[in-house]
Amino acid sequence: MDEGRPSRTALSAAAARAAHPLVDERPLIFTDPLAGRLLGGLADEMIGYHRGNGGHIILAGTRTITTVRSRYAEARAGAFDQYAVLGAGLDTYAFRAPAGIRVFEVDHPATQEWKKGLLDAAGIAVPENAALVPVDFEKPDGPVPPLEAAGFDTARPALVSWLGVSYFLTRDAVAGTLAEIGRLAPGTELVMDYALPPGLRDAEGDAYAEIAAQVTREAGEPSRSRFAPDEVDALLAEHGLDVVENVTLERAVPPEAWRRTDALRPFDYFRLLRAVVTG
Repeated sequence: MDEGRPSRTALSAAAARAAHPLVDERPLIFTDPLAGRLLGGLADEMIGYHRGNGGHIILAGTRTITTVRSRYAEARAGAFDQYAVLGAGLDTYAFRAPAGIRVFEVDHPATQEWKKGLLDAAGIAVPENAALVPVDFEKPDGPVPPLEAAGFDTARPALVSWLGVSYFLTRDAVAGTLAEIGRLAPGTELVMDYALPPGLRDAEGDAYAEIAAQVTREAGEPSRSRFAPDEVDALLAEHGLDVVENVTLERAVPPEAWRRTDALRPFDYFRLLRAVVTG
């Protein structure tokens, strides 16, 4: 995110989560009751895009990936008492989490200052069990030292999610962050998504990727990294992380989630994985 410039991708993800229960049929994949409030004065316009053109591949595809990845990550949150959300954007779990879970939101300093303004405008207070931790993932220090300074206990297992971020970073930055995560306490889990390169996507994934690349490039947030499944598995193993599962969007949620007649479909461009720090 550029200094002083709102993240278009963060806004789009929040709008997709907010629009899902308003546009799509049941069963809902995921619900985020705070996403619309964070959008503030942009809510009507951005959710309106989904109401009026909800079947468009980018809008329907963004609702699909954002709801699936949020559900996939939050399903693991209850197994830990500390949770680091890397590249949090406008994620709202920290403001919905049970009191017994300490949540650390990690993101670019400019993004966090922007988010604090949105939280204030929406009347959403940062709870005592949440901390906003500023980090630039392209810098060499990585996220762990700032997390420790904010009270994160690196000696105890935690859940770490890293969603909607890896494809906007260089491969070196991805590897650097994985190296930091791999040095956390054994038993720590990472939930991460990544994007497939050409030749490994399905037709809808190719179509989504082509349009999304143009949109994010024009927004100043170009995509930079793509990984084949065996390539990302090997990269995690190199940094002390054992991949438990590496799945398509279709398999990331229960089968009944796809018994639907609306525009949501499990296209194959993004994959989700869960990995454990082996120590």
